[in-house]
Amino acid sequence: TVEFNNVHSVSEMPEEDDAKHTFHPRMFLEPQEEKRSMKALVVKQAKKTCSCTPAKVKDCVFSLLPVLQWLPKYKLKEYLLGDVMSGLIVGVLLVPQSIAYSLLAGQEPIYGLYTSFFASIIYFIFGTSRHISVGIFGVLCLMVGQVVDREVQRAGYDLEPSPLRVHADTVADVNTTISPVNQTSHHPFCDKSCYAITVGATMTFIAGVYQVAMGFFQVGFVSVYLSDSLLSGFVTGASFTILTSQAKYLLGLDIPRSSGIGSFVTTWISIFRNIHKTNFCDLITSLLCFLVLIPTKELNEHFKSRLKAPIPVELVVIVVATLASHFGKLRENYGSSVAGHIPTGFLPPRPPDWNLIPSVALDALPIAIIGFAITVSLSEMFAKKHGYSVKANQEMYAIGFCNIIPSFFHCFTTSAALAKTLVKESTGCRTQVSGMLTALVILLVLLVIAPLFYSLQKCVLAVITIVNLRGALRKFKDLPKMWHLSKVDTVIWLVTMASSALISTEIGLLVGVCFSMLCVIFRTQRPEAPLLGWVAESETYESLSAYKNLQTKPGIVVFRFEAPLYYINKECFKSTLYKQTGVNPVWVKAAKKKAAKRMLREKEVDSDGKLTSISVELVSEPLGFHTIVIDCCAMQFLDTAGIRALKEVCKDYREIEVQVLLAQCNPSVRSSLIRGEFFKEGEDHLLFHSVHQAVDFALGAQEHNRSCASK
Repeated sequence: TVEFNNVHSVSEMPEEDDAKHTFHPRMFLEPQEEKRSMKALVVKQAKKTCSCTPAKVKDCVFSLLPVLQWLPKYKLKEYLLGDVMSGLIVGVLLVPQSIAYSLLAGQEPIYGLYTSFFASIIYFIFGTSRHISVGIFGVLCLMVGQVVDREVQRAGYDLEPSPLRVHADTVADVNTTISPVNQTSHHPFCDKSCYAITVGATMTFIAGVYQVAMGFFQVGFVSVYLSDSLLSGFVTGASFTILTSQAKYLLGLDIPRSSGIGSFVTTWISIFRNIHKTNFCDLITSLLCFLVLIPTKELNEHFKSRLKAPIPVELVVIVVATLASHFGKLRENYGSSVAGHIPTGFLPPRPPDWNLIPSVALDALPIAIIGFAITVSLSEMFAKKHGYSVKANQEMYAIGFCNIIPSFFHCFTTSAALAKTLVKESTGCRTQVSGMLTALVILLVLLVIAPLFYSLQKCVLAVITIVNLRGALRKFKDLPKMWHLSKVDTVIWLVTMASSALISTEIGLLVGVCFSMLCVIFRTQRPEAPLLGWVAESETYESLSAYKNLQTKPGIVVFRFEAPLYYINKECFKSTLYKQTGVNPVWVKAAKKKAAKRMLREKEVDSDGKLTSISVELVSEPLGFHTIVIDCCAMQFLDTAGIRALKEVCKDYREIEVQVLLAQCNPSVRSSLIRGEFFKEGEDHLLFHSVHQAVDFALGAQEHNRSCASK
C-alpha cells in the first residue's frame, strides 16, 4: 500500500497552529494486483493464437484481405464517378512518370510501367487506405538505381548505354535485350538491361520480405524514429541527388553514373569536365520542356480549387516531344538519346536471383523502412483528414506484398507517393476502385501505346523527373517558420538533408536517425529545471522564470526537474539543484569542518560542544531556507543511478539541517523509490501527492518546531 502523509500527525500540532494551516488527511492507494507471470501470458497468447474457429478464420481472412470487407458495401451511385475520374487522371499522370522514373532506377521504361500496374492492383486488394496512391516513388527509385549500378558494374557490365538496347530496331533484337527468362547473370544472353532488372527485382523481393516481417512481428514502432523533420530533410536531400543524376540527360552528356559516398560531388565534377560535349539539341529541348511544365504545374496548383481536374501537361509534353523527335529525326541527325523500343505485353514471370540476396540484403533494409514509413504516415494522414481509420500493421503487409509479388514480374520497389496521392484526393477519389482504373490506363499503354514512345528523348523524361521535385525543394521556404517553431527540428532537418545529399542517401538516413536520437538524449541531459512560485489563491505552482507575480513561501524552495532522472543526467540534476538553491551541501559541510578546525587551533573558546555549535550557526546562517520540495511531475522514470542521486541529495541536505520532500511522483517513480529502499522506516511521510501539500507540511512542521523550541 502506498501512503501519502502530509503531516506527522494532527495530534502532534498545537491547537493554535491548526487554525493557521490546512492539513490534508492521509491518502491510502492500494496498488493493483501484479500481472501474471510471463510464462502464463505466453501460454495464454499461444492458446489464443493456435485456436481455430470459423469466426476466427473469417476475421483472419477479412483482416488480411480488406477488399472483402469494403467492396461488397461499395455505394455505386455515390462513389463511382469520383473514383473513375481520379483513377483516369492519376493513370494519365502516372504513365510519363513511370517511364521517367525508370531511368532513375537504372531500368528500361517498360519496367516502370509494370511496377505501377502491379502496385495499383495489389494495394487495391491488401490496402486499408482509401486515398493513397501506391506506385513509383522518386527517392526509392534513386536508392534502387544506386544499388543496380553498383551490382551491374561488379558483374562486369560497363555503365554506358547498351548498343543493342539503343539501336534495337527489330523484335528479335528487343527480345534478346529485355526478355531472357529464367536466366542469371552468368547466362551469356542476359545483357546489362536484363541483369539490371534482375538486381532491382531481387532487392524489391527482399525489401518486401522485410516489410511483411515487420508487420508479422508488429515492429512498426521502428517508424517512430523517423520524425517528420527527419523524413522531410531526407527527401529534400535525396531530391538534390535525383536532380544531379538527371542533369547529364538535360545536357545530353554520355557519362557514367556515380554511386557511393560523395556521388553528388563527383557527378557534378564529371558534368563540368564534359560540359564541352553538351548536345545542344537535348539542351534546347530541356529548356523548352521546363518553360512549358513549370508554369503549367504552378497554374494547376494555384487554380486547383477551380479546376475539376489538373491539366495533364506531362502527357501533352511527352506526346508533342515524341512527335517532334520522330519527324525531326533528332536521334539520327543530332545524336539525341531516346527511350528506344518499348515492347507491348508482359514478360513471363521469373523468380529473383537467389545468388544476389547476400549482396543486396543490407541495401534493401533502408529501402524497406523508408517505404513503409512513408506509406503508413500518408495513409494515417489522409485517414484522419477524411474521418476513417487505417491499420498500420495491415499497411505494412500491403506495401510488403506490393513489393514481393511484383518482384516476380520484373518490377522494382514501390511505396505511397504524396504528389500522386494529393492529385487522387483532389479529383474525387472515394475508394481504391480508383486504383483499378489507374491500372487499366497503364494496361492500355502496355498493350497498345508503349511502342509509340520509341523516339521520346531521355532529356524530356529527365525534365519531368526534376519538375516533380519542386515540392521537396520548396521545403527551404518553410525553414524560417520551422526555426521559429522548433530550432531542434530545424537542425535535424538540415543535418539529414546535407548528409543525404553530400554523403549518400543510406548514410544520410542513418546520420539523421542517430542525430535525432542524440538530440533527444541531449534534451534530457540538460533539461529545464526552474524554481517554482505559488499562484495566489490557488494550489498551483509555476516557474518563476516564466511567469510574473508568483509568490514564494518563506524558508521553502520548490524545484522542478523536467526530465527523467537517470545515469546520463544525474550530475546535471545535482549541479542544477545546487545552483538554483544557491547552496551546495557538500561545500557547506566542508566549510563547517574547516571552521571547526581553525577555531580549535586558535583556541578561542573551550574545547567543548559549544565550539561546534557556534561554527555551525555561523556557517548555516546564510542558507535562508529549511526545506526543499522537489516536484517530480516531469520525471517519467528513475534508474538506479537516479535513485542513488536522490538519496545522496537528501542525505547531504539533511546533514546541514535542510529536509527534502518529494511531490507528484507518478506510480513508476514511486515504485522505483520503494524498490530502491529510498525511504527509511518512518520516512514515508516525505512523499506527497501535490506540491501544495508538501509546502503546507513544511510550513506546519516549521511552526511546530518553533513552538517546541520556545517552550
